[in-house]
Amino acid sequence: MQPVADVSVGTMADVEAVMKKYDRESNVRIWEGLPRRLIDWLMAAFAVYCIVDAIFLTTLQEIRYSVFLGMIVFLGFLTFPVRKGVERPNHMPWYDVVILLAGSGAFFFYAVNAMTVIRLSAKIMADPLFMTVGIIGILALVELCRRCVGLPILCVAGVLILYALLSGIRPFQMVRTLFYTANGIFSTPVAVCVKYIAIFIIFGAFLERTGVADFFIRFANAAVGRFTGGPAKVAVVASALEGMASGSSVANTVGSGSITIPMMKRMGYKPEFAAAVEAAASTGGQIMPPIMGAAAFLMAEFTGIPYGRIALMAVLPAVLYFTGIFIAVHLEAKRTGMKGIPKAHLPKPSELLKEIYLLLPLIALIYLVGSNTYTMAYSATLSIIVAMVVGVIHKIIPHIGFSKDGEEEKEAGEKPSLSFRWILDAFAGGARSSITVVVACGIAGVISGCITVTGLASSLLGTIVALSQGKVLIALVLTMICCIVLGMGVPTTANYCIMAGVCAPILIALNVEAVAAHFFVFYFGIVADITPPVALAAYAGSAIAKSDPMKTGFTATRLAIAAFVVPYVFALNPAMLFVNVDSPLTVIQICISSLLGIFGIAAALNGFLARKLHPLVRVVLAAAGLCMVVPGTISDLIGFVTLGAIVAYEYGMRAKEDASAGKTGN
Repeated sequence: MQPVADVSVGTMADVEAVMKKYDRESNVRIWEGLPRRLIDWLMAAFAVYCIVDAIFLTTLQEIRYSVFLGMIVFLGFLTFPVRKGVERPNHMPWYDVVILLAGSGAFFFYAVNAMTVIRLSAKIMADPLFMTVGIIGILALVELCRRCVGLPILCVAGVLILYALLSGIRPFQMVRTLFYTANGIFSTPVAVCVKYIAIFIIFGAFLERTGVADFFIRFANAAVGRFTGGPAKVAVVASALEGMASGSSVANTVGSGSITIPMMKRMGYKPEFAAAVEAAASTGGQIMPPIMGAAAFLMAEFTGIPYGRIALMAVLPAVLYFTGIFIAVHLEAKRTGMKGIPKAHLPKPSELLKEIYLLLPLIALIYLVGSNTYTMAYSATLSIIVAMVVGVIHKIIPHIGFSKDGEEEKEAGEKPSLSFRWILDAFAGGARSSITVVVACGIAGVISGCITVTGLASSLLGTIVALSQGKVLIALVLTMICCIVLGMGVPTTANYCIMAGVCAPILIALNVEAVAAHFFVFYFGIVADITPPVALAAYAGSAIAKSDPMKTGFTATRLAIAAFVVPYVFALNPAMLFVNVDSPLTVIQICISSLLGIFGIAAALNGFLARKLHPLVRVVLAAAGLCMVVPGTISDLIGFVTLGAIVAYEYGMRAKEDASAGKTGN
């Protein structure tokens, strides 16, 4: 039988096709030979510049930010073609060259004339040259966003720009606000990209190339592969671990899903369920510290809370999220009688221990950030250096494989390699991955600028407060709907930036703790990736599993029920985020009650506990679960007693049925 680690979906071409269909970031130009080498060196040089800028440069921020975006626009048009589809290698149309030069030139023009812009201030609107350059820069960024991010976020930005113009904002005033002030493109999201996000994306690229993702998958196989429903549990554990280093739902789904989804199907899982498990787990990677899809850095900037503390606050909600999926997977495996992976096909723990050094970059990052001795940028840079050393060690040590009978063997003909090309690839890959995030943050700045200049946030605050009649729970539900709708097709970072400026203040005004409000909008922006009708992660998983996309999306939503429950818990009782904690017992009580509540809700949605559940029992079980999720000692006791009674009854009836079946068999 084939080793688990070798299970894959078709060919690499199949995986790339799925990525290009569901992840716009993967739809890139084809460069070969010398042009490819030159562009790789340009990308790597930009990555190095990002590190130097974040750590050493102290020039005027208007100059730094505009130079940074000018480089992003230049590299972006080199990378992303005007439309999807196969293009000729080494081909770039003349109009793309014009847009590339004009667009990047507009940002470089601003950098050169930054002092003039500051000196003239509002008078800049009377200068035709500066206004023309501003319009070109905005349009170039919009076009690049269409290519690498997609239309949904541009539709939101377009509606808000139109609203601003109809509200009486003059066109040149709009251009000045969006291009020449800190309230538009160069607002907080882009500033955070310059300071932190770009470097951490580069760090993630190094982690990917050191082989840590493969290590996580093999570790998950060794840890839970042999248990009931092993392949699905492997997908959950592997995605949780990968989420520590990566923040893309679609990329995670396709990356680990190309291995885990076929494995689940071979063990008997339905295609829709296999794809949904991977999509739900991979989407959760964006809430797993320390990276958290780059939103942790933005949250630190918006709330003024240090990044290290933000990452710590995210631990318990993330654990509850993945535990909820794990429980749902376990119940489904019990219901359908799924078995684990044969022991002979699982990696040996002793072999994994030999590669434990692959975790050193992550350990270094967590330690450095937690020590508060170094800045985040400096901590990430030191962690990149550790990743380089680990990568070199991993490249020169012969890999260990597994033979068919489970015995260790060295791969035939493999020799230690001293090639350092992978370091260049890591720098280039990090720069390439940062383009989409930065562009999305730039457009999010446009949206925030429109909201600020029109006072729309205040209007929305009044509307939601009126609709909710001051009731926090109703306001939370309305905010949840806004986040999910906006998150359909909008990248997590951009979604969070918008919600942090619009909806989080509304919840704060209704006395929700500030950091809890920001976590709330962040969570519900993420679940849009698995919530139909625009569930990109679920659709990517369905393409691998050859399943129905909508069924996959709804199944993923059911599996990720914790993502819909946990945010209400910490919004109503922020002790889960280690805020306003009376004692450690308070946190323990919340965690236990929430876990039991999620268990009850998951069992009710699955329709199985020890046996198939009666519809009425499912309703009562769901109610008991919700009681335990809602903060409060009385509700916890009611839910605990009800849940305990149902569990005892169902397992008792199952024991009687088994006994009766045994007597009948005799």
